Amino acid sequence: MNRLALSLLLLAVPTLGQDTKQDNMNDCPMHAQHATHEAVVESHGDQAMGFPHDKTTHHFRMATDGGAIEVTANDPGDKANTTAIRSHLSHIAMMFSNGDFSTQMFIHDAIPPGVTTMKMMKSAIHYTYEEVPKGGRVRITSAESIAVAAIHDFLRFQIAEHQTGDSLKVDAK
Repeated sequence: MNRLALSLLLLAVPTLGQDTKQDNMNDCPMHAQHATHEAVVESHGDQAMGFPHDKTTHHFRMATDGGAIEVTANDPGDKANTTAIRSHLSHIAMMFSNGDFSTQMFIHDAIPPGVTTMKMMKSAIHYTYEEVPKGGRVRITSAESIAVAAIHDFLRFQIAEHQTGDSLKVDAK
């Protein structure tokens, strides 16, 4: 078979056998496991963080020097959850600085990507807690490219696990 024919065949293969029905997650043979894992993440997260996921919004931001974890209360008047968010994130910044990612391992029931490198390079990574309206943020930064890559792996995992819809691309800010 010549190269042109092979190339055309390879281009056509992904469309062979497809019908016009919309993709449905219920057709996924592992749908139950996905749903169960999501429920575990939400349940463990609520327990570990001290505030409910459904009354708060998580964002994981990518930046050239690392990124950030940001959590806010959905209701501007929700002082209890705003206080709980701030307490949790300030504690997380301290724990991560010490190389302690046990909360993340409990929430996700696994070691998130990037964590092993972040633990090994803890002296090259800086965790800074700051308050934001309705919540808080932990900035995670490094001047070391290997550490930054690990931070990005960690944040991309968080984006996927928490289904935040945040960009997986690095923001130049």
